Amino acid sequence: MKSLFLIIGAPGSGKTTDAQLIMERNPDTMVHYSTGDLLRAEIASQSERGQHIAQFTSKGELVPLEIVVDTIIHAIKGANKDVIIIDGYPRSVEQMHALDRVLKAQEEVKLKGVFEVKVSEAVARERVLGRARGDDDKIEVFNNRMQVYLKPLEHLVEFYKVQEVHQVINGERAIEEIVGDLQARIQENI
Repeated sequence: MKSLFLIIGAPGSGKTTDAQLIMERNPDTMVHYSTGDLLRAEIASQSERGQHIAQFTSKGELVPLEIVVDTIIHAIKGANKDVIIIDGYPRSVEQMHALDRVLKAQEEVKLKGVFEVKVSEAVARERVLGRARGDDDKIEVFNNRMQVYLKPLEHLVEFYKVQEVHQVINGERAIEEIVGDLQARIQENI
């Protein structure tokens, strides 16, 4: 059975970098998918679907549920490793429930952990505005993305606490400490 780990956090919390470093340290057993990277790749392809996605991401809005869920499920099903790490998902209560329904309907993948990488809004803002990835790194878009992140957070945390898979990670430490902490927690739950 494959083990699934989700990493959630505010824009700029470092969740994608953290997950990428963990996967690079364990290339034979782990695979990492970033929801944002998967969607940005679709946009970069300039496909009709990519253009549709860009209409939402350029404003910091959530991409429609069916597109995101389809993207994530496709990634999970295509994973060729025993440990799957997905960051940036779920970002809404609807996405959470959609993933839960898919996981309950199969026996190949089990959700083993949901790690919330916590940073203050000030730290997140400083990090996001200091990088240059595209339209989604402007102050207005950041503010909207932060609200989109915070709105469902309480519900997501409560849902995953009930399942006993939610854990908080302090994202304001040195990257090596954060990655070491995450990796140790993943190893404990495999």
